[in-house]
Amino acid sequence: MMGGDHGPQSTLPAALAALQEFPDLHLICCGDQPVLEQHLAVLGVTSHPRLRILPSHDDVAMTDKPALALRNKRDSSMRHALTLVETGEVQACVSAGNTGALIAMAHYVLKMLNGVERPALVSALPSCDGRPVYMLDLGATVNCDADTLFQFAMMGAVMAEEVMGISAPRVALLNMGEEEIKGSDQIKRASQLLSDCHELNYIGYIEGNDIFSGKADVIVCDGFVGNVALKTCEGVAKLMLKRAKQTIQQRPIAALLSWLCKPVIKSLYQGMNPDHYNGASLIGLRGIVVKSHGNATKDAFLSAIRQAVREVERQVPARIKDRLEQVLIDKA
Repeated sequence: MMGGDHGPQSTLPAALAALQEFPDLHLICCGDQPVLEQHLAVLGVTSHPRLRILPSHDDVAMTDKPALALRNKRDSSMRHALTLVETGEVQACVSAGNTGALIAMAHYVLKMLNGVERPALVSALPSCDGRPVYMLDLGATVNCDADTLFQFAMMGAVMAEEVMGISAPRVALLNMGEEEIKGSDQIKRASQLLSDCHELNYIGYIEGNDIFSGKADVIVCDGFVGNVALKTCEGVAKLMLKRAKQTIQQRPIAALLSWLCKPVIKSLYQGMNPDHYNGASLIGLRGIVVKSHGNATKDAFLSAIRQAVREVERQVPARIKDRLEQVLIDKA
């Protein structure tokens, strides 16, 4: 509860909203107990039958290096939350804290599924056809070989199938062109592995300008490319919103038209609001971990909790495990 730019100011109101939305949900809030109790009092809550606080005395700062956090922050809220997943006391962990530290701790505490070498951050993004597209990796594994990209594709397909109910999701590799001759040797090798796998609906390469086109349901890339692409898209979205506001403020006719079109604009904004897509899942682990943006608002953190609930309901790690085991058997 202590992570991110806003800490309990965002995470606690989101937790209370989640408890109201999901009657069967129970939350253990890991963090500085006096601070959390103070924030709860401000919100008018002294106790809740489905919420309890697990005290921690260390904080993982956003500037802490992953190795330092792993070694020295064993009494942090992040470490406690992951340990609860490992022991089975809870079914998922949601954190807005230091991404590198979360990945390192989750890898150490929860371990990887058999057949998975590296974890991947995957998130749902909006698309032109109205249904989300899953993109991975978004920064967990910077350098990926062909086998790792193949594993990411398999895990991403399971996410699309189980969480969003997409039958035979279309899987594509993000590349600098759609032609077979383009791309690095690793990309070409991964493409061959995916083409040979009958368990996947692989459609080939996709370029950056088609990320939101709806051509693919799952887009696979290494963590460096994925993180840069995601941050670029977020920057463009903010630029468009800022320019739109400036235009409305500077031109009276634009303000009038925006008022007349308010229902349409509101619908468009809700469909593309980044808060609705907050919550990148760290998949490939023996447990569910959802990473929220560090600057998440209450609504954004609530979206991350919803993502964790969906993954628990669909038993995503177990289904990824089953799919990978089947593929390994078929290869053998």
